[in-house]
Amino acid sequence: MSRHRAPALVLALLCALTGLSGVAATGAASAAPAVRAAFTPMQLGDAGWRVRVLQSRLHQLDLHSEVVTNRFDRETRDGVATFQRRRGWTADGVVDERTWLKIVSLTTEPTTEALHNVYTPGRPLLQRGDTGMWVRQVQARLKQVRWYDAKVTGRYSRATVQAVKGFQAKRRIPVTGAVDRRTLTRLKAMTRTPTKAELFNIVPSGPALDPRCLSGRAMCVDKTSRSLRWVVDGVVLETVEVRFGSDELPTREGAFTVFRKSRDHVSSLYDTPMPFAMFFSGGQAVHYSPDFAANGYNGASHGCVNVRDRATVAWLFDRVRLGDKVIVYRS
Repeated sequence: MSRHRAPALVLALLCALTGLSGVAATGAASAAPAVRAAFTPMQLGDAGWRVRVLQSRLHQLDLHSEVVTNRFDRETRDGVATFQRRRGWTADGVVDERTWLKIVSLTTEPTTEALHNVYTPGRPLLQRGDTGMWVRQVQARLKQVRWYDAKVTGRYSRATVQAVKGFQAKRRIPVTGAVDRRTLTRLKAMTRTPTKAELFNIVPSGPALDPRCLSGRAMCVDKTSRSLRWVVDGVVLETVEVRFGSDELPTREGAFTVFRKSRDHVSSLYDTPMPFAMFFSGGQAVHYSPDFAANGYNGASHGCVNVRDRATVAWLFDRVRLGDKVIVYRS
């Protein structure tokens, strides 16, 4: 038998066994490389190695934490949905073929270490011996999560190193005592922006401030001490005496915001002047009261917060903005 005829004979025998013609068999063989398995979407509730790879790639895009698992959880879905939304696609959080191919094109193959949560220390951003506001920020944030109990100094001391080490060990971050990008990102995610009082160890004077007064801008109105304190980022900048409504017309307690200001306001209900009025709840406002200035606490407002120091309330009126907090409470 000619060696050139052997392949043809084998093909004929194969066709006979399979029931295919030579042409069909040849066509099927040539088409085989073009056949591709259908892509199986990934979605909430799925599990497996593909999910781990997905999470690692999403982390490269800042859409997932560094810790990866085999579970397609809410964090994974939210990361995928954000990725889709940024491209104007349907943001359903389901990884279809288009989403997957785009994620792959924008990322690199995850390393073995990344897929198994094996971390190596990053380049130090802050370390022992450093000084400045960034160190204060780290110390104040560590204090919020109870890892640092010394004074906030702005000096990266031995106490700071120990606090950072404790924080890192708890979260499976390489324990170096220096703040790298991974440590800083995790710390910021667990804390809020420190107030000026936290950064400079300022202890509020007078009765305790309501916790709602410790951040942002707030008129902190304490019924117990009959005082109004103007507080910015936890620091008391001004304190004035105030009086409140009667039992029949009490000043409301709670958290409010300034929604209207009127420098020369006159009450349409009681036909009385309310200079420097800063309204926070219906018709109730912080304002100057000539009656309070003249008669002191031998009287009451109709529910407003009366101030008797005209110069101070005028100063306050010029600084308070619409949207600033008004916290009325009892210490």
